[in-house]
Amino acid sequence: MMTKVRKTKFCNGLDITEQGLNTNNSLPFITINYILYKLLLVIFFLIILLIEDLSMSRKRVVVTGLSALTPLGNDLASSWENLVAGKSGIAPITRFDASEYTSRIAGEIKNFDPEHFGISAKNAKRMDLFVQYAVANGNSLMSHSKYVITPENEDKIGIILGVGIGGLATIEVFHSRLVEAGPNKVSPFMIPMLISNMAPGQIAIATGIKGTNVVMTSACASALHAIGAAYSEILLGRADAMITGGVESTITPMGISGFTSMKALSTHNEEPTKASRPFDKNRNGFVMGEGAGFIMLESLESAKARGATIYGEIIGFGASDDANHMTAPREDGECMAKAMSNAIKDAGLQPSDIDHINAHATSTYLNDFCETTAIKKLFGKHAYNIPITANKSMTGHLLGAAGGIESVFSVMTLNTGIIPGTINYENPDPECDLNYMSNGSKKLDPTYALCNSFGFGGTNASVLFKRWEA
Repeated sequence: MMTKVRKTKFCNGLDITEQGLNTNNSLPFITINYILYKLLLVIFFLIILLIEDLSMSRKRVVVTGLSALTPLGNDLASSWENLVAGKSGIAPITRFDASEYTSRIAGEIKNFDPEHFGISAKNAKRMDLFVQYAVANGNSLMSHSKYVITPENEDKIGIILGVGIGGLATIEVFHSRLVEAGPNKVSPFMIPMLISNMAPGQIAIATGIKGTNVVMTSACASALHAIGAAYSEILLGRADAMITGGVESTITPMGISGFTSMKALSTHNEEPTKASRPFDKNRNGFVMGEGAGFIMLESLESAKARGATIYGEIIGFGASDDANHMTAPREDGECMAKAMSNAIKDAGLQPSDIDHINAHATSTYLNDFCETTAIKKLFGKHAYNIPITANKSMTGHLLGAAGGIESVFSVMTLNTGIIPGTINYENPDPECDLNYMSNGSKKLDPTYALCNSFGFGGTNASVLFKRWEA
């Protein structure tokens, strides 16, 4: 019986010998060398897949700093203390004569001194109030996070902030000057003062931060969209750290009259502290607030390398749009629910895992009804087990900054275990029948905090935070 031997030479120079019996067309007999070659190929491709999997593995992004400038206080400590105590920051407007306005109340920042926050009088004159708030709160955040800018890291940290409207006060001042004195009396600083991106821009100038510098404007969801974008910057490896959140200051004649004409503002002027009443049957509009809320996001590797204190972790972001109406949300809550669902899926969790929600809860009839509907749609029976808080009952509505300060408070909730109560929920609405923490703050030690923001144009955003566990 004769045997035929055939050698095949591959491009890598390896000879593989195949022996077969040509007399009866039997299957080839594969030698030890051929088996080893195949095994090496399999191992090689497994290593490639492992490397790709490791390169695509998700970074952990943590919160290493918090700062707040709110109607409840000019720093984090006083803002949080008053929130937990159930104190309202809403009072009659003092910034201008509002006696002829339908809505005459707001959540103003009190006794703000830019020089106290390191802003010179000269520079303050060249900044709209919302930019002053941004720089002040940015300086507070740098101090709280203990993040030191150096030549080695200055381009590895960036800033993404949410601003809903921008320099409305500056527009009003220089419009009056234009009308009264003519075009030559309009300041060359007018445009730089009013544009929204001057908030992160001036922080960068003050701190020397040279990374990504962006402002996001999506109405009352601006800050949460900014936080979501900053989160992505770190996840994608474009930055080690990001300053993010929101800032706003539009308690002006035009701001108040504009929202009043839409019938969006509360008219409970006689009792300012009871005017913002989310989910309550007698709610009749939101109360405008102002201020800033920032968080420092940082990769876990960066935070550990510098020995930073970690206050919480961001684990998910979701967004959607109603595609429905300029100002009114969809009444079925479908797209609000989608934003929340997207954030939960992004974190790899199930709705049943969520044990706290910081609601958008503006105190307008339609928003509170729609948000409640959305929560029920997504969580089902579990919705009734979730403690829900409405910070706007005390701060008022900070518009583009709302999601920023509410994210700060969400992280504080996870860090301390205390869920702040919702004030002024005195007359239950049958359509808003969930657990809104109306009996005051309570230590419940939640593991997760889902923070919601919804805005004009139908834009919806949700961010999911987790209690820090090493």
